[in-house]
Amino acid sequence: METQTLESDKAVGLSLVFGALAVVGAGFMLAGATQIVMAWGFALAMAAAILSVVAVQAFDI
Repeated sequence: METQTLESDKAVGLSLVFGALAVVGAGFMLAGATQIVMAWGFALAMAAAILSVVAVQAFDI
């Protein structure tokens, strides 16, 4: 008998979501009106990039 395994696309989906957030953060970092907005954009881009990599590592089967 064969056993079936279910593969999930959570890694790809979460990676794309966090990748999009990283792009938004990079946009704020480049086009922010003040230094504070640019700093928060950088923080968002870095956090989203880290979470994107973590999502791939955590949900990759």
